[in-house]
Parts: sequence; C-alpha cells; structure tokens
Amino acid sequence: MSSYLALAVSVGVLAVVATWIFFLDPVVAAHLQVWIAFIAWGCHYHSGGKFTGTTKTVVCMSFGAVVGMTAGILATGALASLGQFAAPVAVGLGATVICLASKLPLLGTIPASVYGFASIAGLFLLGSGMSPTRALLPTILSILIGAAFGYVSEALAAALAKR
Repeated sequence: MSSYLALAVSVGVLAVVATWIFFLDPVVAAHLQVWIAFIAWGCHYHSGGKFTGTTKTVVCMSFGAVVGMTAGILATGALASLGQFAAPVAVGLGATVICLASKLPLLGTIPASVYGFASIAGLFLLGSGMSPTRALLPTILSILIGAAFGYVSEALAAALAKR
C-alpha cells in the first residue's frame, strides 16, 4: 500500500475510534474533549511526527494550557479592575510568556503552546461550570490522548505501507 493511502486509512480508522472514545460516559463525565485531542493529533504531525513530535505536542500544549489557565485566573482576579480590557491584557501577557519561554528548547514550539492556550480557553469559556483551574486536567488529558493517537496513527501508517 502506498504511504499516502496507508496514512489516510490509519487516520480515518483511528478517527472513528477516537471520536467513539470521547463519547463514552466516563470520558464525558471527566470533561475530556475530542476537539482538543484532534488539535493535539494534528500538532503531533505539525511538530515533526515520531517521538519528537509527540513530546513537543505534550510539553508545549500542556505548557500553553497552564499559561492559558493563569491568564483566565488573572482576567477574573488581579486584572478584573481593568474591566473590558482584563481579558485582552491577560491574553497579551500569556502570549508574551509563551514567546519568551520558547527560548528554552523544550518550549521552543510556539504554535503548539498557542494551541494549548486556546484549548483550555475554549473549554473554560464554553464549558458549563468550567473555571480555568477546573479545565486544566481535562485539557491536559485530552492533549495526551490526542498526541498518542498521532503517534499511533503514524506507526500504523508505516506498518500498512510496508505491506
């Protein structure tokens, strides 16, 4: 099978599995998000694939989620007196931290950190009863699952291509 077709089959079949998993009652109850997992899955490939892509995805997206959580806390706490500018200033501070942290090789994939920031923000802004701190664990677990699906889809595609 061509590598192109092998990747399509691998990703397509595993997308069915991933989506099914995220609709299981315990996963729903834990507030894990399929859309965050798919962002992490894509980030795995965007970050170079293989073990390195998985590592960059997990580390940088999780870091971005922590920065996003902190920005959310600041917007409703220490910066709340800024009124309508509280959230924009908090986001600007978070973006600055992400860029400055990229000086460290482990946090050097800025887009992955931004994906993590956006993922947690989406969960606590749109999730019912979610606060920034409550959204952190489901965000990171969803990232881990998505990155794992990225790694497995790549390995499965390589195995299928050898046939």
